[in-house]
Amino acid sequence: MKKNIKFYIALYVAKLGTIALKIMKRNATFYPGKVAIKICPDFLGRIGKPKKIIGITGTNGKTTVSNMIIDILEHNGYKLVTNKLGANINAGIATSLIGDANLFGNAKSEIGVFEIDERSSIRVYPYITPDFLVCTNLFRDSIKRNAHTEYIQSIINKDLPKETTLILNADDLICSGVGSKDNKKIYFGIDKLSSDVTECINLIQDIKTCPECDHTLTFDYLRYHHIGKAHCDKCGFKSPGANYLVTSINMDNMTIDISANGEVNNYKISANGLINIYNTLAAVSLCKEFGLTYEEITDALNNFKVVKSRFNEEKIGNVDVIMHLAKGQNPVACSRVFDYIKNEAGSKAVILNLDDYFDARESSENLTWIYDTDYELLNDESIKQIIIGGVRTEDHYLRLLLAGVPREKISYVKEEINTVELLKLDNIDKVFITYDVYTVDMANKVKEKLKQKIQEGGNC
Repeated sequence: MKKNIKFYIALYVAKLGTIALKIMKRNATFYPGKVAIKICPDFLGRIGKPKKIIGITGTNGKTTVSNMIIDILEHNGYKLVTNKLGANINAGIATSLIGDANLFGNAKSEIGVFEIDERSSIRVYPYITPDFLVCTNLFRDSIKRNAHTEYIQSIINKDLPKETTLILNADDLICSGVGSKDNKKIYFGIDKLSSDVTECINLIQDIKTCPECDHTLTFDYLRYHHIGKAHCDKCGFKSPGANYLVTSINMDNMTIDISANGEVNNYKISANGLINIYNTLAAVSLCKEFGLTYEEITDALNNFKVVKSRFNEEKIGNVDVIMHLAKGQNPVACSRVFDYIKNEAGSKAVILNLDDYFDARESSENLTWIYDTDYELLNDESIKQIIIGGVRTEDHYLRLLLAGVPREKISYVKEEINTVELLKLDNIDKVFITYDVYTVDMANKVKEKLKQKIQEGGNC
């Protein structure tokens, strides 16, 4: 699209707005792009873009994968424009491009790396054609917007450019179905593990029938929810093979072996757990397809750390304190965190601050996600105490009781910051603090209060 008068008006107004926000010491992450699109609805199509564009989408993990890709590329000297500090919808991407544009509306950076919300696809892909698009996974999410996985897949597919090369999770039959026959598809996956099962142990499994003929699928093995390998006995449909396959996992030295193109290379992972392995695998697959060498990727990964707002571990006195984001209203994300907590060694206490700040206080968000979440994973001998904080404590309390967690293990309080007061530290090796994406500041305050309590040796 050519630049017109309306575009330039939108560009300059947005740039002035960005300056004004910075003067007021506010982050210009969303509003300038929103204003620009309001003035010029096809602004995203007219503004100059980098020569290469990488998109990252999916239900869970897209922020971590985006950050990993950004760090690897920047480590290797590439000049990037990203929405790392902004919104992952069309207005957020527009804001990033405005900041990167010169006065003529042309891009300064050579590469764009953008996290793209699944629902925002229809407002992004008609104007931006990613050279590569990574899809981490597709699970059910908040019932208000992303509860039906096939619906979300259809939104992504609606305007997805056929020129885009797709990097897809081969172990996710919904994710691996993204795109059309016109798209080049590269798949990543993890080889069969000794912990895999043949029957789903989770409450939800979002694909059970063949996407080709609707016959019941046979799962060769399941990892969690619908992640695994399956085939159809009726029409022959099966999970795609992985171009990039994790063949070995060594948690002692935090490395994985990835087989690709006849070679096996060893890569460092930043944290344990299958989700983090999938995240690293997705980032490596993209960077290899982009053209980076093993040495360029692994040198950057050796210095990568998960953003502390999402995962942070610190030894305080004799107690390991682990802060772990558990996206509220997202049953799979919470279930994965619960599974991680269960499988960690030692005697544990868990603080559950899962309420979405805005929905918990300002709306009547449907609570069905709580009953899709595997609270049963917290019914484990190694977990000695569970403390719930937030407006909906009674709902989480009831759900824990239904999951079989003994009543004497559970306590709760309305104000999240006061959860620490109920914590008993006797014979506890690890304390897990879980929180929602909108309550990071609150979680840090909880941690500071816990730190003070541990250092004082208190046991309220």
